[in-house]
Amino acid sequence: MEAAIELRNVSKTFGRTAAVKDLDLSIPRGGLYGFIGPNGAGKTTTIRLIMSILFPDSGTVSVLGHSSALEAKNRIGYLPEERGVYRKMRVGAFLHYIASLKGCEGPDLKRRIRESLERVDLGRTIRMRCEELSKGMLQKVQCIAAIIHRPDLLILDEPFSGLDPVSSRSLRELVLDEHRRGATILFSTHVMPQAEEICQHIVMIHQGKKVLDEKLLALRSQYDPRAIEFDPVDANADLTPLAALPGIEGVDANGSGCRIKLAEGTDPAEAMHRIIDTVKPSRLEMSRPRLEDIFIRLVSKEGDSAEDKMKLEANLGSMSAGEAGA
Repeated sequence: MEAAIELRNVSKTFGRTAAVKDLDLSIPRGGLYGFIGPNGAGKTTTIRLIMSILFPDSGTVSVLGHSSALEAKNRIGYLPEERGVYRKMRVGAFLHYIASLKGCEGPDLKRRIRESLERVDLGRTIRMRCEELSKGMLQKVQCIAAIIHRPDLLILDEPFSGLDPVSSRSLRELVLDEHRRGATILFSTHVMPQAEEICQHIVMIHQGKKVLDEKLLALRSQYDPRAIEFDPVDANADLTPLAALPGIEGVDANGSGCRIKLAEGTDPAEAMHRIIDTVKPSRLEMSRPRLEDIFIRLVSKEGDSAEDKMKLEANLGSMSAGEAGA
């Protein structure tokens, strides 16, 4: 399949800091890729290299069949991490202007702008000045600006950062609609649960190096957590008998239920039957491996120090907690 984005042995340094190291990346047309890693991993630098905002010290970059994104700029939608609008312009006029810069004109443009704003609950803002909008509103306007010309390639750098859950959901649906339309999407985030909700394929980067490049479904089967999530029907039920069942390695309480760890070689289906016979469940399901856990495991193989691993786990944990409370 022809690649929408192709990076070969790309490196970029700033002084003594290697931001990107010998990076290979191939994203097929129509792909929906999550580009994930903690802050400072090299995600934004890589995106700027793809967009020809920066240029690599070594290696090659190809975007939509061109050696520079500048040669295909009208076919690309880009939402940078650093947001920016013409604050004195009215919202509708701003979006119309951005679309015209991408060669998008025609009688249906005003209708498309109005419908896009209504889709994210901003229909009433079309004649407001950008400076009158809240930060979250501006973020949604800028996301619309990135897709208003119906690009072949859409690159989003931390698009949901700071948004409340309702706004995040409406933007997520907007992005998924673009993918259903046929756009290739590269979605960068340090909040890994977001990538799990949206993406089909995951690329992990750590300290400028790619540590994983895999389909999400394959990841979930490859990194089996060997655990069952269990909630009892009776909130006061005694869960201690579960730990004595054959094939059960441990039972960890979490909120109203527990996480049951299976011993190596235990058949999950048989373990579930034994659990049901012991304590009646209101929820019983295999635990999915989290991207954060996979990331930590991969980073550990890379040889980070114990102190680095502890800092990384704390960083990822605080990011997830912050996102959950947004």
